[in-house]
Amino acid sequence: MITRRTLIQRTAGLAVAGLVPQAVWANASMTLGDMQIDTLSDGNLTLPADAFFNDLPEAELQAILQKYDLSGDQFLPDCNVTLIRDGERTILVDVGAGPDFMQSAGKLSEALDAIGLDPSEVTHVVFTHAHPDHLWGLLDDFDEPFFENATYLIGKAEWDYWIDPQTVDKIGEARVTFALGAKRRLEAIEDNITFFGDGEEILPGIAARATFGHTPGHMALQVGSGTDSVMVLGDCIGNHHVAFERPTWRSGSDQDGDRGAQTRAMLLDQLAGEQMHVIGFHLPRPGIGRVEKKEDGYVFIAG
Repeated sequence: MITRRTLIQRTAGLAVAGLVPQAVWANASMTLGDMQIDTLSDGNLTLPADAFFNDLPEAELQAILQKYDLSGDQFLPDCNVTLIRDGERTILVDVGAGPDFMQSAGKLSEALDAIGLDPSEVTHVVFTHAHPDHLWGLLDDFDEPFFENATYLIGKAEWDYWIDPQTVDKIGEARVTFALGAKRRLEAIEDNITFFGDGEEILPGIAARATFGHTPGHMALQVGSGTDSVMVLGDCIGNHHVAFERPTWRSGSDQDGDRGAQTRAMLLDQLAGEQMHVIGFHLPRPGIGRVEKKEDGYVFIAG
């Protein structure tokens, strides 16, 4: 159950006018059996809206965007990193964007400072997939692993795709940087990586769920069991509006749009039916909620 919510303010410096804090970090917590699960802010992305909403039915799309008070040419999704602690292990699901992707993201280190957790205390890092906003926080300024004592885990299909030297030639011009950046970072941990497949219990109480489409080997994680569980989604459900209202529409953020839509529709149906909590990397901060079915789609219920 969710037991507490806090909004932690950190002052990175004082603005000249009014001494206003320059940064605010979200930290939301829930408990699940012996586990404490937190979401930590890595900031947000700043992206062109047409990267997601190209080639969709314009009138219907605009009605959905207006319903959610979304307008303009930019899309500003939150980035919520999941932290799981069970008394023995301190587990991060994804590591954020780091300093090299975009200025509005890469804030995880400040969020960890805000809750008093040193990166050296992280025992395991599990990757849902290897896109920049989930992977590029892996290395520090010296190209060494930022989480120096962690063991790393990733789906085998995801690893095989990004480590393949031919991927950069096949991925398409818009994502060449993704391929180059993923390969360089994954090679830095290739001697300390554990692979997993669909349905495997990768750590006590944490099972992998294949959710391919956004990337070729994308994995969600089911934490807990039965009705007492939460699904950490990664990006297989990438927003709280169009993805819920029209899950079968192709998303420009998915590498395989058709498979991504199929995965999204099946997963939303399961999550609504089982009333399982979800944590979405790009759902509205702090990213925790449930899925409810409505007449012609689904709705995200925060909390």
